Amino acid sequence: MAKENLFEGLPSTAVSDGLKGYNHMKNGVYPLKEEWKLSGPAFTVDVSGGENLSLLKAIKSASEGDVLVIDGKGERSVAIAGDFIVGLAKTLGLNGIVVDGVIRDLEAIRDLDFPVFCLGTTPVASKKNEYGKLQVPITCGGVVVNSGDYVVGDLDGVVVVPKADANDVYKKTLDKIAKDEKRENEIGEDKEKARKYLEQY
Repeated sequence: MAKENLFEGLPSTAVSDGLKGYNHMKNGVYPLKEEWKLSGPAFTVDVSGGENLSLLKAIKSASEGDVLVIDGKGERSVAIAGDFIVGLAKTLGLNGIVVDGVIRDLEAIRDLDFPVFCLGTTPVASKKNEYGKLQVPITCGGVVVNSGDYVVGDLDGVVVVPKADANDVYKKTLDKIAKDEKRENEIGEDKEKARKYLEQY
């Protein structure tokens, strides 16, 4: 059964505003296709560089609607996964993968149309030689992530909403969207209104 997806359909920019600019991932964690978006509760994975046994175990253990968030230690020389593993995550109903590491089989993963956010690609496969840890606090893209925190990603980047703050941030996000829409509707393409708005700065 899929978990509640509180921030589904909301832009990362508005969620970031609801967080006052905190908890956004850095270091180049972006979608492999511009149109890809994801949101959902985090299922955290702490891997040793160059292994993917933990990822397989996480896919098996996660619930539908979860987003796998993987502390890949910024490893760029070895892929955390390829199209087969990503396909398993899609088949089991996960909402996406976020990793501060790289993947391989880029073209095939794009064809899967399953959102993967990462640092890039490499042709080198990972090893099945040891296990990391699941559902523990991790750091991904410079942000501390706990299992159950909400993850929202799109072309602008990835933000993480602490579970304890989710309802408050959700309300602030909706308020920000409404405020922005009101401002845009009031000014539109009216030059005089645009100048008047700019006069206050």
